[in-house]
Amino acid sequence: MSDLTLENLVDDGNYLGSERARLENKLILDELERKKKARNLAVPTDDNRVKARLREIGEPITLFGERAADRRDRLIYVLSQINAARGDEAMQVEEESSEESEEEEEEFYSPGSLELLESRRRIAEYSLPRAQKRIAQQRIDSKIPLGRVIDIRKKVFADVKNFANLGSQIGDDRPISQVRFSPDSKILATGSWSGSVKLWNVPSCTPIRTLRGHTDRVGGVAWHPKATIGQSEDVVNLVSGAGDFSLNLWSLNSETPISTLKGHQDRVCRVAFHPSGDYVASASFDTTWRLWNIATSQELLLQEGHSKEVYTVEFQDDGALAASGGLDAIGRVWDLRTGRTAMVLDGHVQPIYSISFSPNGFQIATGSGDDTIRIWDMRSLKALYTIPAHLSNVSDVRFFRSDHVPFHSQNATEDVEMNGTAAADEKSSQGEEEWKYRSGLYLASAGYDGLVKVWSADDWQLLKTLPTDGGKVMSVDLSSDAKLLASGTYNRNFQIFAPEELPI
Repeated sequence: MSDLTLENLVDDGNYLGSERARLENKLILDELERKKKARNLAVPTDDNRVKARLREIGEPITLFGERAADRRDRLIYVLSQINAARGDEAMQVEEESSEESEEEEEEFYSPGSLELLESRRRIAEYSLPRAQKRIAQQRIDSKIPLGRVIDIRKKVFADVKNFANLGSQIGDDRPISQVRFSPDSKILATGSWSGSVKLWNVPSCTPIRTLRGHTDRVGGVAWHPKATIGQSEDVVNLVSGAGDFSLNLWSLNSETPISTLKGHQDRVCRVAFHPSGDYVASASFDTTWRLWNIATSQELLLQEGHSKEVYTVEFQDDGALAASGGLDAIGRVWDLRTGRTAMVLDGHVQPIYSISFSPNGFQIATGSGDDTIRIWDMRSLKALYTIPAHLSNVSDVRFFRSDHVPFHSQNATEDVEMNGTAAADEKSSQGEEEWKYRSGLYLASAGYDGLVKVWSADDWQLLKTLPTDGGKVMSVDLSSDAKLLASGTYNRNFQIFAPEELPI
């Protein structure tokens, strides 16, 4: 009886079918397990290290048409296949033997120079008092009566809703990649794909000077924080980055650069001045962003961390943090005092093209190719709000900052002459209160849908839509005196907007 039962089991087709199904399920589970372990593999992000690792395991260091990100994905796949073939025990031995080297690659704590150490100390000494002052001001602002806050909001947003096109000017022979107002709001700097940087009087839009030094498209322009407000024109007032892999430092009285910073291995995109004015950051297609010393023209920091090209970099107003965003759709916030990652901005599904810190110090806006602006809160370490901003790429995002040239000072002087000191002091105090509260109250965005939009920065609602005469708006900026808004477009023009009822 038992022999018959065994024979029936062996000859049963259903039994063989279930065995095949079990083997197929095992293969599927093994593949899922391999992919899971592949995600946990420690693989370098630097392309040169990826190539070196591929060479070590006997793989081609590059394939035809393969990009750096694709090469890294191939390395992950190959390593996961090798580990799967060796089995769990062999993989465990390999992980133990290479643990130290992998930690060195992934923790990004490579030995730094003494100059970098000294710079980190100076940044800490600079940023801590500024943070203390900002927090003290926020405590004062929190005690402003609700009725007064509503009145300030209505007045500020009424000015914003009155923005209208003041004029348009052909800025160059090729698209205008970036526009930035000088700290005193009297000069507009434009960077172009022709490789030139031009300075313009605003709002008249008359040319001042053309700065020539780059041999490829300019991707970023940034003003020194003290340029045009007391700093000598003979020293560094402006920085630009371009597709020739370099950064140029400019004065305001020469058409040739004071110094050229070289070190990047690919196109340089956005650039930014540290609030202290002593350092410059540059984002590049070589998957890194770098920190430079202005006084010595020396590269202080080569920061890895992105798996694809880095497009934008920006500093927090205190000077303690920097944020970078790239074509990997990831943003990272870096603590400049320690070198550690303070926050990962993970939520966009397309490249990040722009980052802007809010003057409040704890919020960040990112503009992306997924047509949205995301607002991030560093206190809760998560996205606070998503704005469906444009119908095509969000190319630039800028918070309004009122750090310089308060426009109420002239009115206060007139009040002294007409109404006496007491009334003038009261109005001046109210004006100063409004001016400080105004900073960071709204932001502007530029999109490839040909529009510039202005948003409130408390409920994130649309305040004003400004059409331009270009199919793609490449950049936008707000002047620090609240009188002007500028945009640069793909069709070589830049536009100036101003509130209709606000005297220029």
